[in-house]
Amino acid sequence: MTSGDSPLCTGGLHGIMSGGAEDFGIALSRKAVEAFESYYQFLEEQRKNYNLTAITGEADVGRLHFLDCIALLAIYDFRGARVIDVGSGAGFPGVPLKIAEPSIELTLLDSSGKKAAFLSQLCRLLDISAYCVEQRAEDAARKPEFRGQYDVAVSRAVAGLGLLSELCLPFVRTGGMFIAMKGANPDDEIAKAQSAISALGAQLHDCRYYTIPGTDVSHCAVLIQKTSVTPEKYPRRFSRMQNSPI
Repeated sequence: MTSGDSPLCTGGLHGIMSGGAEDFGIALSRKAVEAFESYYQFLEEQRKNYNLTAITGEADVGRLHFLDCIALLAIYDFRGARVIDVGSGAGFPGVPLKIAEPSIELTLLDSSGKKAAFLSQLCRLLDISAYCVEQRAEDAARKPEFRGQYDVAVSRAVAGLGLLSELCLPFVRTGGMFIAMKGANPDDEIAKAQSAISALGAQLHDCRYYTIPGTDVSHCAVLIQKTSVTPEKYPRRFSRMQNSPI
């Protein structure tokens, strides 16, 4: 998958992004690499104001955030997809995906007003077309403009896979995909989530492992395919999800 003209081969964040993307088989345009640089600068300026990320410095942000997110483009075809990023926070993974693959139609969803404000500012700065929504996922998923409307739901949120599936799968159309970004060993989490995945009208499609270029950090993208309409009773209230897993 590509997004335009020849990749850059320069130092600093430019080199990290263009070289790392190339390792994934992704060619970043000059505009995309420059957008990642602007994204990094804005993150550094706003990090403390919005409690966005503890990771700092070009090398770590470039690899552990930006490259980690665009790794999904080497795993799944996002071209022209309608995508919702659930619990987007600092914009991960939705904004890096949109920078690298501009054809994505992106919705960024976060329950925090401060983070939603950050996302709106970020998209304006980067001249990115995205719908920034301040709302709890379990509330948004009951609205007809969101429920069952997306080709792909993505989430990098720190939560169990069963809970994430209940929050994210209602957004996905039948035949679409939920992609959960997980650590290197998600097998136990997947096993515990199997009943929830089935009850929500989906099935495990694949687990794709990757190592972030320039690091020894390995992660897994868990792909869950929507096979039927999610029953109306889901998602439940968040406290119910936590206290009574499916």
